[in-house]
Amino acid sequence: MNLILDPDHEQLRYHVALALAPKVGPTLFKAIVAYSGSPQHFFKLTKGKASKIPRVGEKLLELQKQEFSLLKTADEVIETCNKKGFQIHISSSSQFPQRLKSIEDAPVILFTQGKGDLNFDRSIGIVGTRNATSYGKTITKKIVEDLLPYQPVIISGLAYGIDIEAHRAALQAGLPTIAIMGSPLDYIYPAAHRKTAEQLQETGLLMSEYAPGSKMVPGNFPARNRIIAGLSDALIVVEAAEKGGALITAEIAYSYDKEVFAVPGNLQSTFSEGCNQLIKKMKASIYTGPGDIAEALFWSKPGEEKVSKPTLDLSGRDEEEKAILCHLQEKGESEIDLISYATEIPIGILSSKLLSLEFEGIVKSLPGKKFKLLV
Repeated sequence: MNLILDPDHEQLRYHVALALAPKVGPTLFKAIVAYSGSPQHFFKLTKGKASKIPRVGEKLLELQKQEFSLLKTADEVIETCNKKGFQIHISSSSQFPQRLKSIEDAPVILFTQGKGDLNFDRSIGIVGTRNATSYGKTITKKIVEDLLPYQPVIISGLAYGIDIEAHRAALQAGLPTIAIMGSPLDYIYPAAHRKTAEQLQETGLLMSEYAPGSKMVPGNFPARNRIIAGLSDALIVVEAAEKGGALITAEIAYSYDKEVFAVPGNLQSTFSEGCNQLIKKMKASIYTGPGDIAEALFWSKPGEEKVSKPTLDLSGRDEEEKAILCHLQEKGESEIDLISYATEIPIGILSSKLLSLEFEGIVKSLPGKKFKLLV
């Protein structure tokens, strides 16, 4: 009797196999899938066709010969997740965080544990130094309490200092919170935060891009900061030294065109230097209260009249510019190929128009050949 395989399960197996393969990071994974159509199809390509995939060298072509062993590893990961109650989310799934799908270097696989949602209405990232002062801890708690009427998900990194204060403040306020981990789900780090990690799963999530059982290395932590930045509608830096993970997260959020805020601090405090520098370099706005967030993100409280975005003025624009701006107003942000397809404007002309609009400060270019309307 022939065994009928579940297509969705096979898709999951091959996605996990390729995503966790040695030397295949998110960017290369996406290049492979864009060319071959799917992870499964990649393993079926001829060597000649596979060699044409951008950034795929001879060593990576050897992956095709390792199909059996890579699938075996994938099966072991899937089985472990099933036993431990971890969820696997792949980037081709409709359940994958939409906020991450538009980011070029975002993970292509996520592991979560908890009852929270991956696609929420509102979110705020809160990060800062591991050596939080009493002032920083107090401000973090107040920020979360003040944001309660807007009901955002609070996102942070489960680390010592400001991160753990943000998670605990969210739990006390009754807000869901998501902890982005630099370790796999089966290794809570730091161990001192295990209780908080367990509590937040009731309404929120633990999240990691690292498979259960994988080694934890120092590079995991800077890498996980891009997930915090990507999932946050706005990022607030409470306290930060001149160098550190919080500033890395802020820089990434700024590059993603997210709203970034910094709490100004004492000029004589080491852990205010980072925040003050972000403000000085105009990479962050001064955070003075929840109204700053509401104004920047056009949020309204329940029962309040919905805040409207400014009306787009198309007067004096030619037909091509009108088509571009209307498309971006509808989509929020869009890839240049999609803009060209939707507006029927050739890429060459479209590139010139977009550049002109960017010089005017109306449009901003984003990573991955995407563009966003600024007004």
